[in-house]
Amino acid sequence: MNLKLFIPVFFLLTIVLSTCTNTTQKESFKPAAIKKLGTIDIGLVETSPVVFDGKIYRFEYVRANYEPNKTGDSYLRFIDHESGKATPSFGKGFHLASAFVSNNTAYVTAVDKWGGEHITMFVSSDLINWKQRSVLDLPGYKIFNTSLCKADNRYVLMYEIGDPPEEAGQRFTACFAISKDLVNWKVTPPECNYAKDRYTAPHALRYLNGYYYNFYLEAIGDYEAYETYVVRSRDLIHWEASPLNPVLKACDKDKKIVNPGLSTKQKQKIAGENNLNNSDIDFCEFNGKLIINYCWGDQLEIDFLAEAVYDGTLEEFLEGWFPNFEKVKN
Repeated sequence: MNLKLFIPVFFLLTIVLSTCTNTTQKESFKPAAIKKLGTIDIGLVETSPVVFDGKIYRFEYVRANYEPNKTGDSYLRFIDHESGKATPSFGKGFHLASAFVSNNTAYVTAVDKWGGEHITMFVSSDLINWKQRSVLDLPGYKIFNTSLCKADNRYVLMYEIGDPPEEAGQRFTACFAISKDLVNWKVTPPECNYAKDRYTAPHALRYLNGYYYNFYLEAIGDYEAYETYVVRSRDLIHWEASPLNPVLKACDKDKKIVNPGLSTKQKQKIAGENNLNNSDIDFCEFNGKLIINYCWGDQLEIDFLAEAVYDGTLEEFLEGWFPNFEKVKN
């Protein structure tokens, strides 16, 4: 990390990440001011905060079993963060989608089914009219979550697989594909992955100053808890884990209510449910701070959508997870 950049960031790192644990020396170095605001909704999981046309939107994958969904099938949509108004839905029958915005164009990647063999991209310049095209067709694979980012002069798509065993190892595993034009895609060599030796379900990919940052879900112990971790790599092969992990872990602050529209029954459900999971993180920068979405629950059947904020830039957030302790001591 550049020392001139690190010095002002360091003063922010002394505030403890709000993970409801006792303060330790390690905790004091974590990126400051991740503030959990609380629960937004019940039954929504894969969401992506994005900035489009100068406004914050929350992209949502709406499952068929989401209680307000009366269509009988899954679909995709964007929610205006300020007004709560939804855009027209699209992508009927698609699953586990994520959103990426570049040059005021929105790109959504999704699979045709849970554990599907196909990744599809939806493209729009107005969030109303969408064009659809194929990204990857991988027979024999089981593909789940996706995340797209720009890395210098190319685009990198991270996709989560559970099969085939020789590629996934112990599910779930991150694999990658690269494109220069968001139309033609090439799968990276098999050694580009993270990680085949254990449960490491990927969710959000970012790129900054030569490093790829993979925010993923780590199973703790014998699956008694799930926490969000981050690793980084220059080549998608060799990965460095943050010494400050976890990024997020379950705590009582997840159960705060940030959505005033939730009913008494919904609030009671939130208060009474088991919480052992902080997963499905995604985030965007807006006006010098990060808007963060994540999920909590039991990682089996009960899912809650929550929001947090980070009082700093994307650069400060990403690089803050990998401090140079020797420079700090000096």
